[in-house]
Amino acid sequence: MQPLPTAAAPWLTSALGEFVHQKDLAERALAQVDEQKLHQPLDEHTNSLAVIVQHIAGNLASRWTDPLTTDGEKPNRRRDDEFVDQSWERSELTRRWNGAFELVVATLSSLSIDDLDRSVVIRGEKLTLEHAVLRSLAHTSFHIGQIVLLARVLTGEEWNVLTIPRGPGESEIHNRTHWGEATPEADG
Repeated sequence: MQPLPTAAAPWLTSALGEFVHQKDLAERALAQVDEQKLHQPLDEHTNSLAVIVQHIAGNLASRWTDPLTTDGEKPNRRRDDEFVDQSWERSELTRRWNGAFELVVATLSSLSIDDLDRSVVIRGEKLTLEHAVLRSLAHTSFHIGQIVLLARVLTGEEWNVLTIPRGPGESEIHNRTHWGEATPEADG
């Protein structure tokens, strides 16, 4: 993905940054899982990593294609099919995943601060664009949490921690590594 463009409003720039951060988190988790395990659910009542990726890609593509002029639930979206493993190889899953996130970045980058108060429609429900962005980010983050946990379970002892490792003193080690001896101060 190209460097993150700056949106017209700081709030949009923050939302964009969080979408990109969530994408990166999921990709670092998925990179630790072999091709076969991408399609392996924990049981018959759970989704595989591939299915979760399919769903996120389908959801984002639907929500962020022409959001100011069309319902966020596009007539050509087949949501139910997103929850059936299409047996796509990693390369096809990655293509769809990247395409969906590129659409999010392009769409949100094109908005102005005035657009945040505009009305959009999702499944017939009217809400502000700002609310739609928050809802989409929350929904995406929810599923990315599933990806990270499922990847962790499927990887087992080979798992490489994505954030701060567990254990005595690990937070302090992390903080010193990233901040040195001084801790950052908030403005004001």
